[in-house]
Amino acid sequence: MPKKIKIGVMGGVGSFSEQAANYYCLKEKIKNYQIEYLITAENVLKGLKNKKIDKGIFPIENSNGGIVLEAVYAMAKYNFKIENMFEIDISHCLLKRKDVKIGEIKKIASHQQALRQCRMYLKRKWQNADLEEYKDTAEAARDLSTGKLDKNAGVIANKICATLYDLEIVEEGVQDLKFNFTTFVVAKN
Repeated sequence: MPKKIKIGVMGGVGSFSEQAANYYCLKEKIKNYQIEYLITAENVLKGLKNKKIDKGIFPIENSNGGIVLEAVYAMAKYNFKIENMFEIDISHCLLKRKDVKIGEIKKIASHQQALRQCRMYLKRKWQNADLEEYKDTAEAARDLSTGKLDKNAGVIANKICATLYDLEIVEEGVQDLKFNFTTFVVAKN
């Protein structure tokens, strides 16, 4: 049996990077793989350099939100090869705790890139809510669920996070553009 391929992703369980890794493995017919949730692009590239992972997958650009600065800064620090690049459609949801009413949401947390992709929606529907940049969309959902994030917060994240973290979907498809594609890099040594 071939060795299990370790794929490091920029995100947690339920992140768009996890979705991208699963899509990539399906497309490339890679069946024997394990995802390592490394949260940041820096951690992905460090893991690649230290041979803790075989491949790294992280976003570099979104059709609406532009360049993923975190990834660009990390790429400037490490030597690696780009094995592949691909796009997936990103659909954001606004999630909240089930014990909080919609009118009680005072803050919305998510990764900087997700907030950028939803900025007009946020201005239109949540102009009085404070925005908080978070290291990862899925981590924001998890932290809301566990109480690490204020219970009166909402989070912008992948729809799967509602099920994973027992949150309620307030609204689906909150990104500003109907077609919201993110380009992901598959990095290797």
